[in-house]
Amino acid sequence: MPATASIQIPNQKSRFIFPVLTGNEFIRYFNFIVLYIAQGIPEGMTFFGIPAWMAMHGKTPGEIGGFVAMVGLPWSCKIFIAPLMDRFTYLPMGRRRPWVLVGQLGLMVSFISMAFIPDPLNNMKLLLATGFAIGFFGAFQDIATDGMAIDVIPPHQQARANGFMWGAKIMGTSASLATGSWVLNKYGFSSAILTLSFAVCLIMIVPLIFRERAGEKFLPWTKGAASDETSHLQFDNWKNIFSSLLRVFTLRNSLIFALVGFVSLCGFNFMDTMLPVFTVQALGWTDQLYAKWYATASLTGGITGMIIGGILIDRFGKIKMLNIYLLSVILLSISMSVLKNYWHHAWFITGFMMAYGIVYVFTSIGIFATAMQCCWKKISATQFTLYMTIANLGRITGAKLIGPVKQVFSWQYSILFLALAAAISFLLLQFVQLNNHIQRVEEIDQADKTFSGNNLTSAHSKIN
Repeated sequence: MPATASIQIPNQKSRFIFPVLTGNEFIRYFNFIVLYIAQGIPEGMTFFGIPAWMAMHGKTPGEIGGFVAMVGLPWSCKIFIAPLMDRFTYLPMGRRRPWVLVGQLGLMVSFISMAFIPDPLNNMKLLLATGFAIGFFGAFQDIATDGMAIDVIPPHQQARANGFMWGAKIMGTSASLATGSWVLNKYGFSSAILTLSFAVCLIMIVPLIFRERAGEKFLPWTKGAASDETSHLQFDNWKNIFSSLLRVFTLRNSLIFALVGFVSLCGFNFMDTMLPVFTVQALGWTDQLYAKWYATASLTGGITGMIIGGILIDRFGKIKMLNIYLLSVILLSISMSVLKNYWHHAWFITGFMMAYGIVYVFTSIGIFATAMQCCWKKISATQFTLYMTIANLGRITGAKLIGPVKQVFSWQYSILFLALAAAISFLLLQFVQLNNHIQRVEEIDQADKTFSGNNLTSAHSKIN
């Protein structure tokens, strides 16, 4: 049956059925854009809006940091959640869609709950608890959405989809921060959170009406059945999940690429951590001036990546464009270091921040899209999350290195750490043979199908 065909009901006229993700390119992109906006909306308030509001009302740095840490904590534990999604699901509704619905529903309920905290500034325990719940279901929905993307988006469209997803999240975060902060200051805490919660609730409609594959159920009590493809992909025990992850992740190209992700994100977060200190302490900027230009650069990078970042990678190839992006990072970092005499010009620093924001987004899109293509669909949620966990460890390492590096080197030479990280990533990338890795994963998948088929035949023979 074609993916967008209508299901025929006996003795009734054909009725309209919404297109499915595997059969409609536009619906695929729309689905993932909307789901990533849903992640960005709560993040804009919990990571930026509410902490600023708390600071304005005299909360201590420790209290503000504790709230941000509580929201961010579940994002560091994604690797423990992902295997659950590879092990359990309700296949008649799709392999990932049930988990997406659970994550989105939890995000809705936890975000709405935050709006009803009485006197939140003096009710820190409840504020921390709802913040943790929002972070948990945000991370939960993110894992399920990424797993669904790997399952239903063809490899040649994954880079473009990553561009849309990245841009959508940044737009959701920025719009949430701007709108939420305005409503917060004009009408109060509850009104701000409820206004944004309404948008998150509307987004729930999208995963409800768009199924992964034709013939699947909309809801547990409606008609439909699991597809043969998802039945093959689903594991039935933990041993197979972790043994399969070991087989695929320890392939030579997989390990090298994981290292590329670690080193490159280490360099980028080193620069992210250094920029506010550099602009304020070395150049005499105010924190508000830095925030204004960094937000502008981040939004510019996100929108540019959304429009052309993924398209370039889809058209010219992931490894080729990653090479170009990493070389651009090296040149940009060296230029910033060498042209020290221009640091007192605001246009020069803001220009660097804009260029850095764009190349950072483009490189990240390439890394995430390549990581998706490295995954075996049977364990895509766990494997992709493992890649992202390693990349996040790189981010943590980069932030930690700013102190030791700055103690030894001046600002001019500290900036070159980004160039060094990009150069190492570039050299490592030359050893990644993506087509060879994809072929090895296909061979593993075929061997797994053959083994499963032989076991099934043997079982039938014993029964007969």
